[in-house]
Amino acid sequence: MTWETVIGLETHVELATRTKIFCSCTTQFGGAPNTHCCPVCTGMPGTLPVVNKKVVEFAAKTALALNCTVNRRHRFDRKNYFYPDLPKAYQVSQLYVPIGVNGRVSITTAAGEKDIRIHELHMEEDAGKLVHDPWIDQTRCDYNRCGVPLVEIVTEPDFRTAEEVVAYLEKLRSTLEYMGVSDCKMQEGSLRCDVNLSVRPAGSEELGTRTEMKNLNSFKAITRAIAYETRRQIECIEEGKRVIQETRRWDDNKDATFSMRSKESAQDYRYFPEPDIPPLELTEEFLQGLRAQQPEMAPERQTRYQRDYGLSEQDAKLITAQKALVDFFEAAVACGAQAKEVCHWMLGEMMRRLKEEAIEPKQMKLTPDNLARLIALVDAGRLNRNTAAKVFRAVFPDNGDVERYVQDHGLEQVNDTALVEQTVARVLKDNPAAVADYQGGNQKVAGFLVGQAMRQLKGKADPAGVKQAVEKALCQVHEGNI
Repeated sequence: MTWETVIGLETHVELATRTKIFCSCTTQFGGAPNTHCCPVCTGMPGTLPVVNKKVVEFAAKTALALNCTVNRRHRFDRKNYFYPDLPKAYQVSQLYVPIGVNGRVSITTAAGEKDIRIHELHMEEDAGKLVHDPWIDQTRCDYNRCGVPLVEIVTEPDFRTAEEVVAYLEKLRSTLEYMGVSDCKMQEGSLRCDVNLSVRPAGSEELGTRTEMKNLNSFKAITRAIAYETRRQIECIEEGKRVIQETRRWDDNKDATFSMRSKESAQDYRYFPEPDIPPLELTEEFLQGLRAQQPEMAPERQTRYQRDYGLSEQDAKLITAQKALVDFFEAAVACGAQAKEVCHWMLGEMMRRLKEEAIEPKQMKLTPDNLARLIALVDAGRLNRNTAAKVFRAVFPDNGDVERYVQDHGLEQVNDTALVEQTVARVLKDNPAAVADYQGGNQKVAGFLVGQAMRQLKGKADPAGVKQAVEKALCQVHEGNI
């Protein structure tokens, strides 16, 4: 039997406000355990929450960017459950009237374009974090994250493959970064995803029993978890067993999911309206102001870069994929570097180093003006490209000064024509067999001779100029033997 996978996502996004959703505690990542919390975010008796206006603004901005209908009047609700990292024993969320509903995100995969429907977008507070210490076999609670503002974006079950899921999350991350509402650092939990998955016979309209895989925070983990859970459910059904609706945990080391608890329903959480926070009402003037603030997004920038800078469609798409890359690109161009050259270095050496060091563009220390100075040295003929690549690799980790590195290591390009010609003559004299091969019709041997000359010039000459000098010298030798 052929099976079809049906997937829906619940994506939790930490908003980039300086303070928490209902108190003035910092949202800064890290810090000593339990130092970024107060009586309000830990739910001490007698405390009252006050809604952070910036959270509402960021949530509304996100809803508009995802083509949602924004509910002008919405409210908060209490979601009641006990868990050690939730000191209140309830979470303030939005169930009955969320801030945004009925949105849409367009994605593109190898199969073509597809719209993913957004069921709702709502605001809520984050819970704390449980830290297990295997050495003493204890689990401890860190409440620093309690009260950090979230938006939860819930899709319809519109995904059929892991490729579609990753395409959606990449588009979502790009949108959020361009809007400036979240840093989307998956490694810090700023963007994490719950995957609801079921399988059904191909062609069937009836949904199967779903499981929920919690808090996946990398595209690689999401892809592997979807593959595993799909296989597990198919094998379960084909063996005559029943898939249980439950919450499962993904173990990255064991490459498998494991049961955590039965899947709760809304009734299990005993939702009721939050009594300490009155309903919120957004004016049309407020929403119009947010619409006017919407920045130029990736597709529009891609079109502009192709038109104004002459970038290829593929290069423009890669540069605009992440806001950090766009910011770096535009800053380097503003420093006077040619756009195509900046693009060349970013998509070549820079991406190579980012991959080698396993860091994101926003984490690198190299500055746009430093890259622009390196490009200027190449344009001025003071460095050839091969040497410039070595300089780039040397200064990349700590943003070392380009000019100082070139000066300290004596890397400026040799532009002495007489020296180049003398070196080439010496190379030809030292390699008579290669010269004879060239005279015998083996044109490729010229490349060997160019390499020998570049080696003697310590790589500091212009390769094109050396090649021209070698070809000229070989021609003279050939003519002298006629």
